[in-house]
Amino acid sequence: MNRLKGKVILITGSVTGIGKAIAASCVAEGARVVIHGLEQELGKQCIDELGAENVVLDIADLADESTPARLVQRTVDAFGRLDALVNNAAQVGTGNIHDTDGKWFRRMLEINCVVPYLLIRAALPELRKVRGSVLNIGSVNAYSGEPNLLPYSVSKGALMTLTRNLGDTLMREDGVRVNQINPGWVLTENEAKRKREHGLADDWYTQVPKVYAPAGRILFPEEIAAAAAYFLSDESGPISGQILDIEQH
Repeated sequence: MNRLKGKVILITGSVTGIGKAIAASCVAEGARVVIHGLEQELGKQCIDELGAENVVLDIADLADESTPARLVQRTVDAFGRLDALVNNAAQVGTGNIHDTDGKWFRRMLEINCVVPYLLIRAALPELRKVRGSVLNIGSVNAYSGEPNLLPYSVSKGALMTLTRNLGDTLMREDGVRVNQINPGWVLTENEAKRKREHGLADDWYTQVPKVYAPAGRILFPEEIAAAAAYFLSDESGPISGQILDIEQH
């Protein structure tokens, strides 16, 4: 299929995990993509896999205030336009009310909500030209989260409110759609690494108790990417301000 043929998409945090899967899906659907991350070597691997004619890599720290505007400009310089923005990059980490200080809490809010806002703001002039779209990648933890995921969960809840607000405002004013996917438990490289560090076997994800995963396994990044392609394509029509939970229960 070529549901995204001719579209140019900027995807943050896309050299691994869900972001990489979304980038691969976008390229397969005919889009050209600017991928972003912190790891140069992983970025080069993505280019090798997806093709240098389809992908441009940008290594940048989203905590740098100049990064949002520069990423947008890099996209336009590379491909001449910007049709969609995927805010996938996130700060992930634990914390509860007893061990989370103000610095860690602010870091979570900054990377997981303020930076996506700044990226949307920077991209809006280009998105307005093409009646483009924004897709935010959140988490089912946005609804409350586990006790030891307090700051992360709050930051994803804030992102969900941002999506709802701008999904209405930008559609009315600019014809730009803003939607969000909230994944559940996904088998990313980082998740696999954490489980190995905890002493689990490499195939641990095939033996997850059904009380946690009724299907007997957790989600794959490609399953999130399939939903992302819908929201980024014209198939989703005027749909905006919507939150899609991708979870088993």
